[in-house]
Amino acid sequence: MDFDMREILARLVDGSRFHEYQPRYGRSLVCGFARLHGYQIGVLANNGVLFDDSALKGARFIQLCDMNRTPLLFLQNITGFMVGSEYERRGITKNGAKLLMAVSGAAVPKFTVICNHSHSAGTFAMAGRAFDPRFLFTWPQAQIQGADQATRVLTDVKAKHLTVDDRRLSAQDYEATRQSILEEYKMRSSAYYATSEIWDDGILDPVDTRTALAIAVSASLNAPIETPHHGLFRM
Repeated sequence: MDFDMREILARLVDGSRFHEYQPRYGRSLVCGFARLHGYQIGVLANNGVLFDDSALKGARFIQLCDMNRTPLLFLQNITGFMVGSEYERRGITKNGAKLLMAVSGAAVPKFTVICNHSHSAGTFAMAGRAFDPRFLFTWPQAQIQGADQATRVLTDVKAKHLTVDDRRLSAQDYEATRQSILEEYKMRSSAYYATSEIWDDGILDPVDTRTALAIAVSASLNAPIETPHHGLFRM
């Protein structure tokens, strides 16, 4: 399901007012400031895969929020970083590393909502569970991993393992193996499976998201915010 994250923000923040940061640069990542029940927050929301410019934009925005002690809200609908030799030349690896370091080193409270897709390295870049957000919520339609991509890779790996023993999968066996892996991955990528494994802090009805996040932000501000501890950003 594709949608513009600005439409989500219009229904989430106070008065639908959103001050966007560098709107014409790195357009696949929407960044900006808003208020949520009166609390100022910095928002990073995906409008597609992460390119080199959007990753750099996100890293700079997180540093800005860290300096003025603004809590960060990540809205995930991400299938990962863009790959390919052209994007490698543009600096996707370097800028992606900057974004990951900015997220991991941010001292301000972080909150994550998985609105739709949450795949690959994009999960980490957008403050996934491994990067310790204060709260991580999912929506009912969220998908935690890319079933089709993972299925293709695992099926090919199994087929290659058989070639070592001079065996080959027939077309029928290949398809049966693929379907078996696909069904398992679709089940495990469900938001309901993820929450049963306590990979999140609960599934939210989208209409309750605004209230739940406001309570979470209010609770987090009862503790002092530490000094940012980023590493060196290679320019």
